[in-house]
Amino acid sequence: MMQTSKPLVGNSFKLGYRFQRYWDTSMAIAFFSAEVGAGLFLVSFFLDHVPGMIVGLLVAGTLKPYFHLAHMGVPQKSWRAILRPDRSWISRGALAVALMIGCGVVYLLERTYGLGSAIGLGPAVMTAVGYGAVIGALVVVFYQGLAMAHSESFTLWANPLVPLSSGCYAFTAGSLLALVIGSQSISAEQLGMLRGLSIILLLIDACVLAGIVVIARNKSPGGAFSVNLLLNGEYSSLFRYVVIFLGLLVPLVLLLVSQHFVAVSLAALLMLSGFFCYRVLLFKAAVFEPITHDLAGSIGLPRIS
Repeated sequence: MMQTSKPLVGNSFKLGYRFQRYWDTSMAIAFFSAEVGAGLFLVSFFLDHVPGMIVGLLVAGTLKPYFHLAHMGVPQKSWRAILRPDRSWISRGALAVALMIGCGVVYLLERTYGLGSAIGLGPAVMTAVGYGAVIGALVVVFYQGLAMAHSESFTLWANPLVPLSSGCYAFTAGSLLALVIGSQSISAEQLGMLRGLSIILLLIDACVLAGIVVIARNKSPGGAFSVNLLLNGEYSSLFRYVVIFLGLLVPLVLLLVSQHFVAVSLAALLMLSGFFCYRVLLFKAAVFEPITHDLAGSIGLPRIS
């Protein structure tokens, strides 16, 4: 196993580990809201369930921008974020959110009030608008994980399974919320399909989390240090009991043993709690890789074995 014996050194110039604290709880809420809203929109779109699509767009279109702007130092200049899609995942994500919300609202107006016919646009155009919203939502589901995986400074994030976890969690949340929101309006066949899909996705979520832990632990000392924080250290109680037990295992059991609305609602609530805790802990447990022993000595820093 990788050595994790180096100390936490805060902002000092000693050799050791330093937490990242730039992305914090407000960003975790923004990520969480975007993925939950986009996941619910996508699931509801393919079920042709208008209430679910509306809720999904509201969640992603209000909470995501608000908490993302709350994190930024100069919110009034945030519009500049969309100017560099060729080099920035933030720009790509901002454009994807705009595409999802814009096309999604137009599509819902067509579905609810016949907007296309009123302004002379044919069904083919409205169908294209709907799939534009789907493309935007798919980018929203995955881009935040891709942005994190692109950050090589943090081994816990620089992991191909991190974007996959974003997508899996988003679709799990979307399926469970669609079960709750559509309990009285979705057909029994579709409800059964959603329940089975949710069970499969919960199992996939557990496997992906296990893969993230294994890859990070074996990739570098910083990754091993982060994993130790999640499994045995400061964040172990939250990771074990909220993310894994309450967020994955209990919802899985509830869905397997009962189809009652209360059981399904509780499963959705617990899964969302575990998902949010996972988002927060992924930020909190990430550490910068320490300067190597040889490099530390060469630039005059104290060597710590």
